[in-house]
Amino acid sequence: MNLKGKVALITGGTRGIGKNIAVEFAKQGAVLVLNYVNDDKSADETVKEIKEIGGYVTLIKGNVSDYNFTKMMIDKTVKEFGKIDILVNNAAISKVGLFIDMGEDDYNNVMDVNFKSVYNTCNSVIKHMISNEKGNIINISSMWGNLGAACEVLYSSSKGALNSFTKALAKEYARSNIRVNAVAPGVINTEMNAWLSKDEMDQLTDEIPMGRLGKGEEVAKVVAFLASDEASYVTGQIINVDGGYQ
Repeated sequence: MNLKGKVALITGGTRGIGKNIAVEFAKQGAVLVLNYVNDDKSADETVKEIKEIGGYVTLIKGNVSDYNFTKMMIDKTVKEFGKIDILVNNAAISKVGLFIDMGEDDYNNVMDVNFKSVYNTCNSVIKHMISNEKGNIINISSMWGNLGAACEVLYSSSKGALNSFTKALAKEYARSNIRVNAVAPGVINTEMNAWLSKDEMDQLTDEIPMGRLGKGEEVAKVVAFLASDEASYVTGQIINVDGGYQ
């Protein structure tokens, strides 16, 4: 796989799986634009790591659930680099707890970050990709978008919506040479799963056929494949990276 010369915008690209994707893309020669919302320290550390391996990276700070900000970010990237070849929608949050305890603000926060942000980025980037006569959109979903998870009803719902959005958008723009896919990680060893107790984590691990948590790097390599020309006939797919859980 080779991403040399391609411009990639990654939302939530400085921590967790987003950072793993950014590092993998950098190793393959992509020019990186990384979006993040509030953790300046992690952003600086990610930039340093990518530059140490010879990658080119720039940061854009802001909330992708804000349509106006997202449009500005897309337009700024195209103005600076002339194009966006790859868009990775990775920004996400989770709200853990019983559904009955969730309020309207909880619903809005989860859906805005996990789903509306994807609408925002795609709505702004599609016109540029059409003009460029090609494009590649990869949405980071979750196995819970297919299975549903107790105590994560809102998160599961947002990822389920993302899966349907991915399939529909892929069909609409396939003739424009724009590919749209999603990667659905299983239980990955990231900060997002830190809320689980050791007993809960052990129980969940026992349910995974491969008997271990996934690594962010393993997800990143699948995303890199989808971003490459090697996957030129793959679109509208939800690729599970879950150790056989599903």
